[in-house]
Amino acid sequence: MPATQIAARVRARELRAADVVAQALDRIERADPQLCAFIEVWGEEALRRAGEVDARLDRRGADPSLPLAGVPVAVKGRHGLRAAGPLLAAGAVAVGATSVPGPGTPWQTWGLGARGRTVNPWRADRTPGGSSAGAAAAVAAGLVPLATGGDGAGSVRIPAAWCGVTGLKTTSGRLPSGDRTGLAVPGVLARTATDAELWWRVVSEEPAPAEATLPVTAVWSPGLGFAGPDPEPVALTRAAVERLEAAGVVRLVRPRMPLRLTDPGPAWLALRTPGAEPGGAGLAGAERVRAENDRRLAALFADAQLLLTPTTPTAPHGHDGPGDRYSTSLTWAFNLSGHPALSLPAGFGGDGCPAGLQLVAAHGREALLLAVAREAQTRATG
Repeated sequence: MPATQIAARVRARELRAADVVAQALDRIERADPQLCAFIEVWGEEALRRAGEVDARLDRRGADPSLPLAGVPVAVKGRHGLRAAGPLLAAGAVAVGATSVPGPGTPWQTWGLGARGRTVNPWRADRTPGGSSAGAAAAVAAGLVPLATGGDGAGSVRIPAAWCGVTGLKTTSGRLPSGDRTGLAVPGVLARTATDAELWWRVVSEEPAPAEATLPVTAVWSPGLGFAGPDPEPVALTRAAVERLEAAGVVRLVRPRMPLRLTDPGPAWLALRTPGAEPGGAGLAGAERVRAENDRRLAALFADAQLLLTPTTPTAPHGHDGPGDRYSTSLTWAFNLSGHPALSLPAGFGGDGCPAGLQLVAAHGREALLLAVAREAQTRATG
């Protein structure tokens, strides 16, 4: 059941929060030995918290200040509760901490749960992506409707794409983040765009957004001018774009200047290097790349409302690692630039695993991304 429906039925007292949470805990107990999506499960505390939500609603009736009443949510990593305060205040119930990459490897597109490596719900021999690995796997498998994530180079969008769910990375600086570089920002993984939109309204305290004026103008770029994605993700996402065009959600336009970004990888790595000297050659070069890419993106968003790309350059890799390919090649440009971005399910490859379409908007336009994603999912299902 979507989070929006759970919350509405709990507020109307058609469902008890304690029953909803107990069912989620039961699903986790049955599925997680194979999925390995959780590091910790907080069963006793979750049931206690659900009981408090029920008691409050019994006293006050359909309390509009609880837009997430009784919704089971998972938080990223053992420290995820630190950033979950707005969700808990809105009536959500945290049921556990999801897996993140374990020690001993430099690549981050995997997860290590309490029972072993986290598997992709669509194919156990493939990774779910990372670093929000367990969050994406838990949402895709229907254990919870919402899970929090963090995105420093694509860590929400990549697992969202590879697990077939919606994943939102927020604009840099709009929500609190403890990352010293400003590259990593909060995000969410959800089964529906409507649920992701509900999460955004709660954490941002924005009112419900106005309906988007459709079609939204968009630019398609399979490789951002520097990346070399595999043919299958390009074909899948291009087909998804054509479906959005046919449904009247987007209208492709040609920008005045073709988009050719400078590869952000070296700049991103320089900014993430601990102890890098301020004003040193590495950081100075990174800031030059950032400034030039920002200029090119500003020109694009003067011509169109959205930029559309594949979320990842490849299909999900196995548990032995990605090899020489950076799974982040199409995502980390927008951590460097700070733009909000969303991964939307775009179909399945020949290996049976999902692919994602990445939507990028101008700074502060999360509401536009979510409205387009909602329209895309609504019209795709009739």
